[in-house]
Amino acid sequence: MMGPSGRKKPRVATFIPRARQLARGPLSADGASPVTVSTSQEILAGTSANGVASFPNSALYQTARIFNGPSSYTFPIQKQGRHFVRLYFFPFVYQSYDLSLAKFTVSTQDVLLLNDFQQPDKTAPLLKEYSLNIARDQLVISFKPSNGIAFINAIEVVSVPDDLIGDTAQMDNPMQQYRGLTTPPLETVYRVNMGGPKVTPDNDTLSRTWVTDQSYLLNPDVTKKVAYGKKITYKKGGATDLTAPDIVYGTATELAATNTSNALFNMTWQFDVDASFSYLIRFHFCDIVSKALNQLYFNAYVGAFSAQSNIDLSSQSENQLAAPVYLDVVLSSNDASSKLSISIGPTTLNNALPDGILNGLEVMKMSTGGSAFTVGSGGGNKNLGVILGSVLGAVGLLIIGLVFILICCRRKKTLEKQHSKTWMPFSINGLTSLSTGSRTSYGTTLTSGLNGSYGYRFAFNVLQEATNNFDENWVIGVGGFGKVYKGVLRDETKVAVKRGNPKSQQGLNERQQLTEKSDVYSFGVVLLEVLCARPVIDPTLPREMVNLAEWGMKWQKRGELQQIVDQRISGTIRPDSLRKFGETVEKCLADYGVERPSMGDVLWNLEYVLQLQDADSTVSGCKQHEPDNRPPIPSSERVRRPREHQCYNGRSWSFE
Repeated sequence: MMGPSGRKKPRVATFIPRARQLARGPLSADGASPVTVSTSQEILAGTSANGVASFPNSALYQTARIFNGPSSYTFPIQKQGRHFVRLYFFPFVYQSYDLSLAKFTVSTQDVLLLNDFQQPDKTAPLLKEYSLNIARDQLVISFKPSNGIAFINAIEVVSVPDDLIGDTAQMDNPMQQYRGLTTPPLETVYRVNMGGPKVTPDNDTLSRTWVTDQSYLLNPDVTKKVAYGKKITYKKGGATDLTAPDIVYGTATELAATNTSNALFNMTWQFDVDASFSYLIRFHFCDIVSKALNQLYFNAYVGAFSAQSNIDLSSQSENQLAAPVYLDVVLSSNDASSKLSISIGPTTLNNALPDGILNGLEVMKMSTGGSAFTVGSGGGNKNLGVILGSVLGAVGLLIIGLVFILICCRRKKTLEKQHSKTWMPFSINGLTSLSTGSRTSYGTTLTSGLNGSYGYRFAFNVLQEATNNFDENWVIGVGGFGKVYKGVLRDETKVAVKRGNPKSQQGLNERQQLTEKSDVYSFGVVLLEVLCARPVIDPTLPREMVNLAEWGMKWQKRGELQQIVDQRISGTIRPDSLRKFGETVEKCLADYGVERPSMGDVLWNLEYVLQLQDADSTVSGCKQHEPDNRPPIPSSERVRRPREHQCYNGRSWSFE
């Protein structure tokens, strides 16, 4: 094993790498043919130790190879299989070469690792780690300058156990098993030790680095750090000390329900990622907090999706405490965003304590088909330029042809337009919008002339196909009018499809207009938003809290609506006023439109709520009686109230 002086060999209990090769300075590899470099011209550069002394593995960054043209390293592979490939970069100035200005491409025979790469931080070193399944006797790593020079400080190639990355994982959306993980190249984006210190390569079984979680934790007030001073128990078939070191499984961040007034909170970490890629996310768990078996149950979430519900570490570790396990989840690029949220939250199982832990987390970017792990600014790939040129040329010809056809058909369309309307006028609040339709491969497009917005109509069989025949596993929401399904059209367009409940008597299909009762339901949701000061949909919360309307009605039916009132106003609301407010919201959110009040009834109910709130409890009688000068309201729209005479703020009101 070759490496800079002073670097310890990794502590490995059950696995010894067949090959560990570190290319820097004179090139060689223990027990194998020498690592070779092929280049037309190279410059060996160095910098003082003082500039990098504060960084881990500082000796690796003191020297660099600079290339003026295409160059490559060849590493002999003793045993084909999965390997870590680590690239070390630190830009410094050497003579007339400023390495911070270098831009270049790095690739192997099978995958493009870096495309038009340029060091983002000029003051700190950068380690890029990849996990590659190498099916060759040699690994060739090539460098191609994009603007004159390329450089590298060190390259490390080390074999890892074949089962470090299994072939299957859980996929969130749709909920199914993902197969084929042994094939795609992976790039380590984050490796985090929850609740514990930073783990350096000297203290990791495979020379990995684990950072602390504090900079990613969104709500530290609902968490606490825990540490386990005893021995970790590794069970056959579960995680090993190669999956993660003892120090990762021996520490954790735990949900501290006792630190909050409401135990229904998640602890959430947020990471910046490239939304154009899919990700393999590995959760590391080890129950180091329970005093007995079957006491710890919780849920895990990736973004807005459930990774696994009701996790029972006792059963997964074969009824052994402090026995590590891990959970692999694949997040598709279709569902990824630039902010990746990882959450642990309490379960809703009966008699389960509000608790949850996470010991470690790994986030790995997935590449398929040899595509680059990074997107460059262009100019580094001639083949790509040829392809793009051909595509753009074809698109240009197509556009010219379409323009010609449109010009020829313009007069005919103009003559026909005044005689044909595909759909009936679309009425919104009594205003009629003249609409014209055009046919597509999926149905008919409805274009509204009122506000420039667009709506679409599709054949029912198209919607069946898009939603997998309205698969219940594809449900993403439930409202008063029906369920909302995720759908994917044939052109890969993602849509949300609401399948109406015919009993609700709502919407366009009933009377070719939006009904007043539709507005009543929406207004009820707004009332809850005002009361609770939270969004209608919040995917970072536990599943039962995601939908504000459903969550609020659960508390209302329990008679405990005060539990979810915004804390900034909870102490100022009179109980009788809140009770009537809750009753009004509940009626607005009735499942069926015929059960909801009119908007006039809602208005009078809210006025009554205001009178209850403004009532002076010290006034025993009506000190002033002001006549009600407002115009009379039809009896059908009056709020039903107790028949007795009531007085609020000196004003006398009679309710029927």
